[in-house]
Amino acid sequence: MNKIELCNISDVAIGQALKVEKDGLVLAVFNVEGEYFVTDDLCTHGPGSLSESYILDDIVECNFHNGAFNIKTGEVVCAPCTERLKTYAVSIENNSVYISV
Repeated sequence: MNKIELCNISDVAIGQALKVEKDGLVLAVFNVEGEYFVTDDLCTHGPGSLSESYILDDIVECNFHNGAFNIKTGEVVCAPCTERLKTYAVSIENNSVYISV
């Protein structure tokens, strides 16, 4: 496993997301009530950027077609999405957000 540093925790306000492009990955870093989650930024159904989409609690609704995912699990919660969103194992070290790949 390889650890990748994505951002500082202060870069992502509660209830918000940040798009991060690193090591060939395009990711969305979410802050859900002070807990950090990372998913692929691209919606599995179309060209929508999830870091630029509507977030309510632990659900992100794609800004392209209104499909939605659970941020914590990647599970689809609203059509037209049918394919689960890729999530990453997150760790916080020295106020930075890391993923393991």
